[in-house]
Amino acid sequence: MKDKSKELTASVILVNDKLHFSGNVAGNEPVSIDYTPPLGDNLGYTSLELLLLSLTSCMGSAILTFLRKMGKTILACEIHADGTRKQEHPTGFSKITVNIMVKSPDVTDSDMLKVIKLSEDTYCPVWSMIKGNVEVDTKFTIDK
Repeated sequence: MKDKSKELTASVILVNDKLHFSGNVAGNEPVSIDYTPPLGDNLGYTSLELLLLSLTSCMGSAILTFLRKMGKTILACEIHADGTRKQEHPTGFSKITVNIMVKSPDVTDSDMLKVIKLSEDTYCPVWSMIKGNVEVDTKFTIDK
């Protein structure tokens, strides 16, 4: 049996005569991936949208894990990311702005700065892969 933490395998299968794919990682539900018209039919997430989802969920996992290890009470968490695309090809992101909202009676600004730094520097593999290629600006609010 493969160690999921060491090796991941993903596959996509073309669904139509344009750019609509069904993507899958073993054991999970398929994800619909497409591109905007006229090349695609807008029937799923674009690859860059999936990258934003990967970054936000990766950051969220790291941040929440550390806040909970610190004994903090987390009542809610939302993370939104906006990507600014380059004008020239490849038209990937030049900047991503991440807004983190945590609802907690006991999380402080200092706590958030600490766990965001840990996420960036050590514990979020998606962030580490884009670091140096894309500027990531993080902001947060704490709702008591």
